[in-house]
Amino acid sequence: MSFDLNAYLEELRPLINLDCGTLTVEGIEQVANTMAAKYEVMGGWDIKRVDCGKAGTGLEIRNKPESDVIDVMMIGHMDTVFPVGTAAKRPMSTDEKRAYGPGVSDMKSGLLNIVYALRGMDKDVLDSMSLCICMNPDEEIGSLHSEEWLKSVAKSARHVLVAESARADGSLVKARKGVARYKLTFKGKAAHAGNEPQKGRSAISEMAHWILAINTLTNFDTGTTLNVGVVSGGEGSNIVPADAEAIVDVRFWDNDEYALVDEKIRAMAELPFIDGVSVVLEREAYKPAMTPSEKTEALMATIEEIGKDIGINVTWQAAGGGSDANLTAVLGVPTLDGFGPIGGGFHSDEEYLELDSIAPRIEMLKRVLTTLAK
Repeated sequence: MSFDLNAYLEELRPLINLDCGTLTVEGIEQVANTMAAKYEVMGGWDIKRVDCGKAGTGLEIRNKPESDVIDVMMIGHMDTVFPVGTAAKRPMSTDEKRAYGPGVSDMKSGLLNIVYALRGMDKDVLDSMSLCICMNPDEEIGSLHSEEWLKSVAKSARHVLVAESARADGSLVKARKGVARYKLTFKGKAAHAGNEPQKGRSAISEMAHWILAINTLTNFDTGTTLNVGVVSGGEGSNIVPADAEAIVDVRFWDNDEYALVDEKIRAMAELPFIDGVSVVLEREAYKPAMTPSEKTEALMATIEEIGKDIGINVTWQAAGGGSDANLTAVLGVPTLDGFGPIGGGFHSDEEYLELDSIAPRIEMLKRVLTTLAK
């Protein structure tokens, strides 16, 4: 089946030209309906809608739903990071080399590449293996509402391929940093800053102590980094602040080292720096680090050989950002990422998709699936 770029782009366009940021349930539902319809037209696929709570609908699509084993599980997310109104401001556009738009590479093109790869596969090959495609609605906030579902499916999988975009240099992803996010809520006591400041307990001063302490937990040598990225608090400069809040991002390569960081942060919450100020610690998101096992390295070697056969020099990157690959890799399932087309500018108004990478990456995914069927 020859590849028609214009037809592909017209199929991609409606997935880009709608608002489907995380928790934008109506938009997520439109994406789910559009993707489900593609598998219905192909025929032979069992389409299960999964309730992911306030995040909306997930899709679990299998060709052999009765099978206890999944030969290959493929994962992609339907949400973006962009607020309502973004699609109208900058709908999908193209030039000679690239397509642009919210989610064009992160990761609507990845979802579509899976469909194109399956459409192009030999029916006998498809019938010889058990496949599962999971599409979740909340990856961009750490898959908070879909994590348990994805893990429950992955436990039956022999291999997991994640269709996030290939890196800007074309690399696939063999490893990803773990990520955690904490919300710190500080509660002090308000007082007049001029008349009786001594009667107050400053939530912002407590937060300041925390920021300095958290910074000391960063270890650039091992790649464990903590960033207090959002702070808020206070009502006026003449009031000792009773309330403050901070959001902390943690990234790490070593899951054991992160466990020690988590332990230290939780211990700090039990012993505030300032008497009379309380601290509530909430871990809002967590994904363990993804590191390749021996089985994963064997899969990498197989994919490199496939790349040689079709003229793609397969290289690998370790990415600082997390994805759903982190969730399945920690289960011990050989997991690799970056099976979408090449793209860049993620999470920005400069997000792009390299047009000439679409067809080769569809072919590579198709070859990988065919090889794993053997």
